[in-house]
Amino acid sequence: MAFHPIAADDDDCTVTVARKYAWIVFALTFGLLISDYMSRQVLNAVFPMLKGEWSLTDGQLGLLSGVVALMVGLLTVPLSLVADRFGRVKSLALMALLWSLATLGCALAQDYQQMFIARFMVGVGEAAYGSVGIAVVISVFPKHMRATLASAFMAGGMFGSVLGMALGGTIAAKLGWRWSFAGMALFGLLLAMLYPLIVKEARIAPQRSENKTLAKVERPLRTLFSSRSVIATYIGSGLQLFVGGTVIVWMPSYLNRYYDMATDKAGGMAAIIVLCSGAGMILCGMLSDRLCRKSPERKVALAIAYCLGSCMLLSVAFALPAGPAQLGMICLGMLIAAGTTGPAGAMVANLTHYSVHGTAFATLTLVNNLLGLAPGPFITGRVSDVIGLHAAFQLVPLVSIAAAAVFFYAMCHYHKDIARLKGQSVPDTVSAAGLEVKL
Repeated sequence: MAFHPIAADDDDCTVTVARKYAWIVFALTFGLLISDYMSRQVLNAVFPMLKGEWSLTDGQLGLLSGVVALMVGLLTVPLSLVADRFGRVKSLALMALLWSLATLGCALAQDYQQMFIARFMVGVGEAAYGSVGIAVVISVFPKHMRATLASAFMAGGMFGSVLGMALGGTIAAKLGWRWSFAGMALFGLLLAMLYPLIVKEARIAPQRSENKTLAKVERPLRTLFSSRSVIATYIGSGLQLFVGGTVIVWMPSYLNRYYDMATDKAGGMAAIIVLCSGAGMILCGMLSDRLCRKSPERKVALAIAYCLGSCMLLSVAFALPAGPAQLGMICLGMLIAAGTTGPAGAMVANLTHYSVHGTAFATLTLVNNLLGLAPGPFITGRVSDVIGLHAAFQLVPLVSIAAAAVFFYAMCHYHKDIARLKGQSVPDTVSAAGLEVKL
């Protein structure tokens, strides 16, 4: 049987994980991520039915969706820290159980207040799953696969969103909106029960039980913000997702206004663009690992290339008139717009201690939301009110230049910060040229 050699970032001990078992862990963790986003986004597919049955306003419907995002934003970091201490496998199983039961509660809700409480609990259950889940996944694979794994895992959120809305709408049309929620809940409950039976903490991270002294608990937390390159990585990733997140949110409206597409057709075309972005995450992550296997620090340079490449492609796209050529360029631009997800995830993992990887990815998620996914659509909407959505879209790709500049700053300090984490000494003259040095 083949084994993956796994080493902690700053530890000499090595753990061997069977390759087949590692992929089983990935499949189950990825499956739960799909369940996470299906349970979150199925609500969007049944908005019209809820609005008609309970006479809800658009504001009330928006609050049912927004409360989940709010809970995720508020609780991601504290719950990830708890999971790092309590045990990631047990925490993931409990999270999945909670959001699945809460989704089942949505199916049973008799009025708006009950639905709101159920959606609130969905947000609590899902709050830290993405960050802790990716920490589990990267713990069972070699370090040179981190960009691929991070990008593939994060792309699962997009695939789950599309799947949740598509399946939710289909089930609702045939069986009613309650069964849409019930179907998502049953899928999540099945995986939640299987997960702790198959994925064992002792098999994926036995070194955790050997390092429970106070010093081992306090020191790793400082690595979350102890280096200039890890802080720059958080910021660069957030700025780049400003672009991708904005285009995804406003694309249905853009297609409706400038292509005269009906709502369903615009939604379908926007879903294709979302899938291009998800596929691009995976492909860019795989390319990063393949090209940078012997020089992991070169992932920073590739992240810069993704930023500038997406800026160029999307700028050209929104300079073109409406038509197939423009749609093709938008798809190409979105293919690499989220390409920084994999390299950024790998850089954060490399620059922080293994025992706080869940919290590190939670911090990355928080910054992604604060700098990119949350303000991007809002700012673009305000600019659109003044100059129009098409003109606003022409400005959005320029944020990628700022992201590239921040990643360049990270590149200048990356090698030195990696060496410091490992307790090595490096010359003060190491800078961007340090990319030539192989760790």
